[in-house]
Amino acid sequence: MPITRQVGAALSVVFAVSAIIAGTSMASPSRTPDQSAPRIATGDLRVIEEPSAGMAPIYALVRSATRSVDVVMYELSDPTFEALLAGDASRGVHVRVILDREYEESANAPAFSYLQAHGVEVHWSASRFGITHEKAIVVDETTALVMTLNLTARYYATTRDVAIVDKVASDIAAIETTFDGDWSGGGELDPPSGADLLWSPGAQQEIVSLISAARHEVLVENEEMDDPQVTAALASVARRGVRVVIVMTRDARWNQALDELDAAGAQVRVYPDTETGLYIHAKVVVVDPGTSSAQVYVGSQNFSISSLDYNRELGVVTSSPAVTSPLATLVTADAAGGEAWR
Repeated sequence: MPITRQVGAALSVVFAVSAIIAGTSMASPSRTPDQSAPRIATGDLRVIEEPSAGMAPIYALVRSATRSVDVVMYELSDPTFEALLAGDASRGVHVRVILDREYEESANAPAFSYLQAHGVEVHWSASRFGITHEKAIVVDETTALVMTLNLTARYYATTRDVAIVDKVASDIAAIETTFDGDWSGGGELDPPSGADLLWSPGAQQEIVSLISAARHEVLVENEEMDDPQVTAALASVARRGVRVVIVMTRDARWNQALDELDAAGAQVRVYPDTETGLYIHAKVVVVDPGTSSAQVYVGSQNFSISSLDYNRELGVVTSSPAVTSPLATLVTADAAGGEAWR
């Protein structure tokens, strides 16, 4: 996969550094997990694995809309998806789309113009965030997709990504409330968490706490390894005997962190960065799978300071076996298919 694929999210650290220099950091200070929120959803959660599932389930959900579709997307370049949104709008469905402007304006401009010309309400993302890296869809205020994937057709066939189908009412309400704020340009920095949601800015501490709570095993897939606190948390649990498995695409930018993790005893598995091989774009952490304390994170957050504490991002943290079990199987299989880091 071309290295340009990764530049957008990685370079968003520029915005973070600028905010720090200006004294206007957007990260929530010392955020801790919301212990009052239930971490096991009472409604439906299920996993869509890409590329094996293909885009049919996602297209079908959007095509099924009868009242509304809300989309937040870092990068949109999929004529089929864009036509589906236009078709929904032509049927009287209220369609709203937020596209990232801070880094992906040029890539998103054709979709922006097409949607605007076909009856879809489309806004550029709020400038208060480093970038809007969230990837989410809500249909009829009843079903959400919280995704690791961009809607970029040229990458579908060769990219490891995950989407969570979320029908939990409190999650839907929280996503829609946050969408409305971001739509107006004044979105909250600490939005409602529903039953299962993890938002950025301010996600770093919960990711670190999730990893640090591991007793037996941590399984990780991510596109980036550029947050020192996340790296330190993974190394720490590995040193105390927790089995840590990390799966990534090989990239020289993460060499120092991966060397540190390898030295701490983590099993680091990588895929070559090629045009045709599997590219690891998913962002997943599975903790203690198969046990009563199993938890999983999946979402748009890369392991970088900017992604966790400055961008607009959305993930899910849950104990639901419908999510923890298939994702543990997925990461384990990907680890087996990768090559040793050193």
